[in-house]
Amino acid sequence: MEYHEIKNLIIHIIISWNTDKEFREGVFMNINDAIIKRIEEICKEKNIKICGATLGGGKSPSAIYDLFKGRTKCSKVSTIKSFCQGAGITLSEFFDREYFNDFED
Repeated sequence: MEYHEIKNLIIHIIISWNTDKEFREGVFMNINDAIIKRIEEICKEKNIKICGATLGGGKSPSAIYDLFKGRTKCSKVSTIKSFCQGAGITLSEFFDREYFNDFED
């Protein structure tokens, strides 16, 4: 294999690892994975974008994007609350999923 083929293979593996929903739902799921999964579910259910929901809640979406990119290790409740307000749900509705009880530390 040539260098560029190996590089492309590694990039593909990294991208697959970061976006694999089965990985997020497996034993390796942590609190950030659970939050990301829930945000994705809500956006899909309500046909909304992360940016619009967060801006609608009065905050910049950068904190949520940082969570998705792995730059944030611990999301603030106020950030999640802003997303929830923009999405038209409560914090209780956001966290009303069993996987929030089963994540790894």
